[in-house]
Amino acid sequence: MMWTMNDYPNSWKNFDELERKKAIDIGNAMLTDGYKEEDLIPIATKQAKDWYKAASTEELHELKNKKITQHKKDDSAHPELMDKDVEVYFEDNKWHVKTQGAQRADSTHDTKQEAAKRAKEIADNKDVKVIQHQKND
Repeated sequence: MMWTMNDYPNSWKNFDELERKKAIDIGNAMLTDGYKEEDLIPIATKQAKDWYKAASTEELHELKNKKITQHKKDDSAHPELMDKDVEVYFEDNKWHVKTQGAQRADSTHDTKQEAAKRAKEIADNKDVKVIQHQKND
């Protein structure tokens, strides 16, 4: 069931109206893609907060008029990877961040510290562990 401005998770009740609308929009898109409600609420919450802080007047206006219950499935989404740990590994002279079981790396970095930071952000969103490999592994 899609969320609306009148029916949404209780944790979003104290958001400003457009911040809440963005969380609902993100959450509805993730629901359409097959994510479980308990997995997507913390992700939609963080993404909506971050977006709202950085949104321009034009972006806020665009959201105000957006239909937040109309989403198409994104074939690039992989909800089955939500419970998988995140790995940091060295390959081709770069540090990579990849969710176990994913076909490709989430991101590539010049230093292990940058990769570890990004891996922690991803893992924290999914409530999983980070596995850091050594350069020679």
